[in-house]
Amino acid sequence: MTRRERVMASLRGETVDRPPVSFYELNGLDERPADVDPYNIYSHPSWQPLIELTRERTDRIVMRGVAYASMTPDPIEELSATETVTRDGSRITTRRVRAGGRTLTTRTRRDQDVNTVWTEEHLLKDIGDLHALLAVPPAPMEGQVDPSRVLRAEEALGETGIVMIDTPDPLCLAAGLFDMAEYTIIAMTEPTLFRELLERFAATLLPKTEAVAKALPGRLWRIYGPEYASPPYLPPHLFREYVCRYVTPMIEAIHRYGGYARIHSHGNLQAILPDIVSTGADGLDPIEPPPQGDMELCDVRARYGKELVLFGNLEIADIENLPTDLFAEKVKRALDEGTAGEGRGFILMPSACPYGRELAPLTMKNYETIIDIVEAM
Repeated sequence: MTRRERVMASLRGETVDRPPVSFYELNGLDERPADVDPYNIYSHPSWQPLIELTRERTDRIVMRGVAYASMTPDPIEELSATETVTRDGSRITTRRVRAGGRTLTTRTRRDQDVNTVWTEEHLLKDIGDLHALLAVPPAPMEGQVDPSRVLRAEEALGETGIVMIDTPDPLCLAAGLFDMAEYTIIAMTEPTLFRELLERFAATLLPKTEAVAKALPGRLWRIYGPEYASPPYLPPHLFREYVCRYVTPMIEAIHRYGGYARIHSHGNLQAILPDIVSTGADGLDPIEPPPQGDMELCDVRARYGKELVLFGNLEIADIENLPTDLFAEKVKRALDEGTAGEGRGFILMPSACPYGRELAPLTMKNYETIIDIVEAM
């Protein structure tokens, strides 16, 4: 089988020659070692062997968002001003939004040696800020999607893998406006107001999902954000209210055009797994083992393996820190549990990827071990 055929057969629940293996954010296409941007960690020589391993020997799943080619400007964007400065080697971006008589401010930081963006100040600090934001007219729902980034990536991949369309759910967009403490308090104590915020985002996300699914039928999607409502952050009844209510119609739109929807949710699953299945999802990642999560992969497979393609469940901390002989046992266990008994499919995958500039030799060796064990099956 080609690598593309192997992944697509797994999504359909068909027999494969071996379980696919993906390195998640690493795909061998987007990492640019020749890019001299000081914020590009992949320019460090230690990354080159892993980039090549990913490109040549993994079943590549390349994530792509889909933008609108043209649409009426979002009123919030028209009320915004953004400033970026470099300070002590860090790129600081500050955005200010005039809304409801207030100036709302958010600030992020990107460091040269860390491939992530830290939010140092969240846009909404309290109920008053939320009321001010909701006073701004909602964004228009019309627009024409631009599928070109997906199509270009698919052409570059050929038969070595697939493109996965990447989208937040309304909860992700809403919760990310607050720091975690303020978000959980408002979500718990002000459900009517918080639902108004979710409805605002859903009003634009659902039509966009429909338009993208129609323009790019038959693709795999990743929907991220449900973990914001997983225990211990919120109780299960709010997961149903804040996630299932909005994600289910997104998945129905994806299915109307032959696509597959994968739910992304770190951490605990025990209390919400039936609700995830109720959305009609086709897949679930990253299914973190205890203590990061609260379910073993074998238990998820036994309960819902016929409904869900399971993606996981190697912890990035183990890849970076475990001696290779011990890590190899983790890989073998994941493969055994992910393929035990009857099930729709299993794709071996880490929970994340390294984000530091210099890749340690142990980390590289453990990535090689993943591939060697899978190819020996």
